[in-house]
Amino acid sequence: MPAIQATPENKTPPVPSSRTGIDLTFLYPALEIKTGSMEAFVESLPFSFRDVTAGAENEFQAVVMGKREDVDLPITIESANFFKNMVRRAASGDTSRKTITALERYLEQKNDIWENSWVRFPEQRLNSYAREVFAADLHADKANPGAGLRSDAGQFRFSRAGEAMIRVPVSYLLKLSLADVIGSAPLIHPRIKLFGEKMMAHFLNDNTSPEIFSFHPVRSGAGSRGIGRTLATETLIRFLFTQLLVQYAEQKLGLLDTGQQVRVFFSASPPVMQHRLNASLSDAFYRYLFMSPCLSGWNKGEEKHAYMKLCHEVLSRSQINGIAKLKEAGIINSNLVILPSSSNISLANNSTHISIGSRKLSGLLADPGSGFTAVHEKHLGDLVIKVAEHFLCLFPGTYSAAPFRLNFEDFHPEKILGFLPHELDYTHLRMIWRRWKKKAANRILGQAVTPFGPVWLDRFISTAFGLKGDFVPDFRLVDYLVSLMSTDQSPALDGTPGNSIRLGSDLAQMGIFDTRMPLYQLVRLREFNRMGYSGFEHRYYSIFEDILTDMGGAADLQTLITALAFQYILNKDVTHAMIPDTPGVESERRQMFFCASVNLPTFYVKANTRNLFLVKIVSRIPNTRKSRRYPGYTRIKLRDYKQALIDTLKTDARALTDSFRMQAALSDLQGRINSPDTRSAGGKLVTGILQTQKKKNPMHYAGDTFNRHAETYYRDTLCSRHMAEGFKTLINEFTRMDLWASFREPAFKDIIRTILPDLDLDVFLTQVKMPLMGHTLSVENTKKLIFLIILYVGLETSQNEPL
Repeated sequence: MPAIQATPENKTPPVPSSRTGIDLTFLYPALEIKTGSMEAFVESLPFSFRDVTAGAENEFQAVVMGKREDVDLPITIESANFFKNMVRRAASGDTSRKTITALERYLEQKNDIWENSWVRFPEQRLNSYAREVFAADLHADKANPGAGLRSDAGQFRFSRAGEAMIRVPVSYLLKLSLADVIGSAPLIHPRIKLFGEKMMAHFLNDNTSPEIFSFHPVRSGAGSRGIGRTLATETLIRFLFTQLLVQYAEQKLGLLDTGQQVRVFFSASPPVMQHRLNASLSDAFYRYLFMSPCLSGWNKGEEKHAYMKLCHEVLSRSQINGIAKLKEAGIINSNLVILPSSSNISLANNSTHISIGSRKLSGLLADPGSGFTAVHEKHLGDLVIKVAEHFLCLFPGTYSAAPFRLNFEDFHPEKILGFLPHELDYTHLRMIWRRWKKKAANRILGQAVTPFGPVWLDRFISTAFGLKGDFVPDFRLVDYLVSLMSTDQSPALDGTPGNSIRLGSDLAQMGIFDTRMPLYQLVRLREFNRMGYSGFEHRYYSIFEDILTDMGGAADLQTLITALAFQYILNKDVTHAMIPDTPGVESERRQMFFCASVNLPTFYVKANTRNLFLVKIVSRIPNTRKSRRYPGYTRIKLRDYKQALIDTLKTDARALTDSFRMQAALSDLQGRINSPDTRSAGGKLVTGILQTQKKKNPMHYAGDTFNRHAETYYRDTLCSRHMAEGFKTLINEFTRMDLWASFREPAFKDIIRTILPDLDLDVFLTQVKMPLMGHTLSVENTKKLIFLIILYVGLETSQNEPL
């Protein structure tokens, strides 16, 4: 028998309060819920197989490769007053030379690879249309050109030897490159120009790294294709399109001629050398170097830029405030701590957000006469999120990962626990820290130890006693503020309108957050009144080793879990009262997610937990036991809990699994859990990172060595693999849509004639594949392939919804 049982007072859930008690029975007719059979019931649910739409936002790592004297980042650092003042003060003895030495060492050791650098090129390389786009984006208010230019417009132009030059982030370079392609063909078909102009808006310029979101939403139910594979297909083609824009810019805009090469690729954690650079900079100078100016995506870009600076300031402050929480929790027992830099680097983490929407719910909310209102949406949505959070430990390391090696000297709780003090209560925080220390096995004479402080001393002790630190499968999820914990007075997910605003106000008073920022959550409700659709954004994905299988499988699983949550709710199997809205219960169900991120083998749950839904899951585990260390708690193996979740999906979601055709996907999930080293995304990434190395265990490498191997692998090998996968997918999509058959219509004949007047599509694709992969594709062929993808996106968009 499992050690966790419902206490007598929890067997009968309390009646929901007037704030959250909504009778959903009357909504059955509005939702067109069918009750004749289980199959009919699940097929009529929101987020059922034919009801789902999806889209993705991908944040990519960008690097500029070139010599120190040719690349914008080192040029900007050396010419900045910050650097000059540090040199002068160090020379006069007013400050230590450590900072200036660290900066000089950074500039000397970069090996011509500069992460998150801007690019610079001659303005004359842009054609007239691209220059018009650039000029428009420099307006303070794009909706009101009469308002004049942004106050910082001068930093995007400079003169070199009398020649007008432009300097912009890589994220904005992508948009300018597309604009130049569109404006480069005077006979371009109007429809391609229209589609291309709409696609420009999808290249956002709001963060340190390029962020690109889906060119069009995808829908499930097209034949046997689930939402996952369809979304992965869109992502791959968008990634390939991005590579084409990079190669076009390198040649046409003169980057190669000025000693610059650009790479854009999947990489989740901030680069090793950027961490070192950040430690030597003030927070203001770091923001000057790396915070995006937000040239694209918003009418008032300068205001958005100010918002991004606010995010950086708030996260930097939150990290420092976390030290006080660690002391209150008893994790730090003295005043000897490693103070973090005043400039937090977590915004340089890159992730993928997968959003899913319900056509049914969106339609009801768009119809004032439906009876389904924003109040119902909020009540249902918050409860769906609470249910889904119990399943989220299935994702880290399994479908996406960010492998990271920590050295012994990194093992200060104030450094590696990241933002966890703001995400878990003190009890679970202490439990995770104790088990993490035990897992890392940093022991001297059987006693677990942590670093003492001075780096030179910690490294000496590490060498003398063989203390190696730890390996973490998805460190991004600890290093970034992914989900803020509720307060006792302001729960985030109790189903009441405005609860996130109330919580934000509480957290702002505690110095953790700012009310001008949206609440950070693992799963965020996308409300119809704000987004134009009703759905959920899942925000916990790092790097996908294989886009089709990893990203596709993850999107399918999150959709299945969402549909199952609606099944529970509309079948009255789960209510808000069964998952109480207290910080302790919230932390209890989220600890498994963070344990999976760090790869901790066990966790603890109160034997008399008030979370009845968690009781239901744990009751499937046959071998739990009472904890000897924590009286009143039950010790559970994470792997057993994951198996219980899979069993829950196989039993409770059997009809949904049949409807979604997900039997093979659940078998794949089982294989990933049972054989993580060979079948999970994290295991496959580690294999790839160490494929060319003699030692195959990450723990056999120093932290910086493994992490740099990872960066090289993502930039070169994995990027090339994703490009090849995208090209193959594009060919399959042309074939699947019978694209040439569509061109037999007169309108399509006219379009294709402007792209390939004298060449067959198959011949053209065969000709361009190898040059594309080798970054030697000619400008003209790059343009042709870009035009073909624009046409494909336009056709796909017309079958779904407008861009």
